[in-house]
Amino acid sequence: MKLPQAWKDRFRIWKEKFQSGMFIFIHNKAGMLGLTIVSIFVIMAIFAPFIAPYNPYKRVDDFLLPPSSEHLLGTNDIGQDIFSELIYGARVSLLVGLLASICVVSVGTVIGLISGYYGGMVDEILMRVCDIVLVLPTLPLMILLASLLGTGKFYVLILAITLTSWPGLARLVRSMTLSLKERAFVEAARAIGATDPHIMVNHILPNVLPLVISSAVYQAAGAMMAEASLSFLGLGDPSHKSWGMMLHYAQTTGGWWANKGKPCWWWIIPPGLCIATFVTGLMLVGQALELIVNPRLRRR
Repeated sequence: MKLPQAWKDRFRIWKEKFQSGMFIFIHNKAGMLGLTIVSIFVIMAIFAPFIAPYNPYKRVDDFLLPPSSEHLLGTNDIGQDIFSELIYGARVSLLVGLLASICVVSVGTVIGLISGYYGGMVDEILMRVCDIVLVLPTLPLMILLASLLGTGKFYVLILAITLTSWPGLARLVRSMTLSLKERAFVEAARAIGATDPHIMVNHILPNVLPLVISSAVYQAAGAMMAEASLSFLGLGDPSHKSWGMMLHYAQTTGGWWANKGKPCWWWIIPPGLCIATFVTGLMLVGQALELIVNPRLRRR
């Protein structure tokens, strides 16, 4: 079965854009640094069972031991190896960031497309809902939603992050859709009898997709920060290790000052440093993708 010529032309255009984008990204030092940072953490999360020296869910030694050759980052208040906790914690933190980003991008893109394409009353209703969510303080709203939905499961965090984070992307997609639906190729598709869903999926969405992909990286960074914040406040999943939950237990058990009246820095600094480093890597990747999506930024 041969592909239609229109599909062949579309694949050729996408291939050329991808090759051009890869050339720009590879020659962007900040973007490559961010990609390296992200890749290291992703590899660490995938191969955690082979990298971690101990089982992070079991006691392996005395409590609150300082860093040593046996325990690179010491132990926590119940004798668990903190270095192993840190490695396994990347799994939940990255998984929540990825899934929440996918959910936010999906919801925001669909609502933005529908609102911008149909306009009228549909646009008014969706944008007023969007405005209501935007004016509410994000962190207290996430805390409220996580409390109402039930704490203790990481999918609750994903749902809470999604419900509070979609409006920004929805308004962005809506503004592009308002411009694209007046273009000649959309008018031509409408003239030959194409349905509204067909036009949105096959003509408008491909032109919005590059912007959505670059926004997804920022959404992942924001989702990771939100997960760490909610977990630190005790709304995370206590049955799974995450960087936010490590900070939560360090704060609630008094382990911060249990080292002879001094902070247990090996319990406090590593998870916070991992969160900051990974989010920084995502932001650098997002900025590099913005240069690809928005050519005007490359002229500055």
